[in-house]
Amino acid sequence: MPVSAIAQLVQDLPAATDPDLLVGADQFSDAAVYRLGPELAVVQSVDFFPPIVNDPFVYGQIAAANALSDVYAMGGQPRTVLNIVGFPDDKLGLDVLRAILRGGAERVKLAGAVVVGGHSVRDAEVKYGLSVTGVVDPAVMMTNRAAAPGDTLVLTKPLGTGFVTTAARARRCPDDVLAAACESMISLNRAASQAAMDVGVKAATDITGFGLAGHALEAAEASGVTLRFELDSLPLLSGAMDLARAGNRTRANPTNRAHVESELRLDSVASDDERLEFLFDPQTSGGLLIAVAPDRVNALLDRCRSEGAESATAVGMVTDRDDVALIVS
Repeated sequence: MPVSAIAQLVQDLPAATDPDLLVGADQFSDAAVYRLGPELAVVQSVDFFPPIVNDPFVYGQIAAANALSDVYAMGGQPRTVLNIVGFPDDKLGLDVLRAILRGGAERVKLAGAVVVGGHSVRDAEVKYGLSVTGVVDPAVMMTNRAAAPGDTLVLTKPLGTGFVTTAARARRCPDDVLAAACESMISLNRAASQAAMDVGVKAATDITGFGLAGHALEAAEASGVTLRFELDSLPLLSGAMDLARAGNRTRANPTNRAHVESELRLDSVASDDERLEFLFDPQTSGGLLIAVAPDRVNALLDRCRSEGAESATAVGMVTDRDDVALIVS
């Protein structure tokens, strides 16, 4: 079953009515937010997936950074995590699992959070991720439903991890290209999240499996606006374009494209423009897509870049709702 279909099933479950549930499963939010008091709410999310690189330590780092990102997308601070493990201990040595967990723990420590336990099952293939609990002040949290017309769109990491990891699995990826992609994937969205909070941003989402277009569509529909992207402004991982041209696409590429096609319009962009594929490339531990007031764009970009999110780039703007949710020019 396609991931988008599974996500839709979640939307169809009975809605929660607790007034302290500020953000739930509706509108494809990045994480849930539950209010404990006037200035304190917990942020919760969970994510895990099979290996996308061969190095178990790096895989652990990537999976942990990816799971932590959902909390950062809400403006939250991760506090505790639980490991989630599926592992074929009848086929692989426990030294592999140890390296995976070490990689995850290293990223968790960097995030200022602590590993408090977890759960493992024997599985036919390796799977690893985290259940993350964080905290946020509900008065200043970010959501994917607060983008406003006039806002500038900022993307904080380059695109192309799907092309790179697909090529790497087929042993068609240059070592330096894979290394650069791994460095991007293990990077926490902590700096970008804090920069956004510092300048008063209210709208953000992180870019993962549905690709830039898929997560942008969620934000546009949740906010009741249209997001317009400038195709030439999209930051791309070094070497990813060559790998995309060589056909290193995941199975999710056509699915992601089909998911947004009815809500996507191209203005002055050829339908065969090679850069379009990066809209649909599924990202692992991608950056934040932030909607920021135009008078705060430069402050946001300066803070992101000075704190380590060097690829932060203005990529478009938010407009009043048009006939479609997404426009690419």
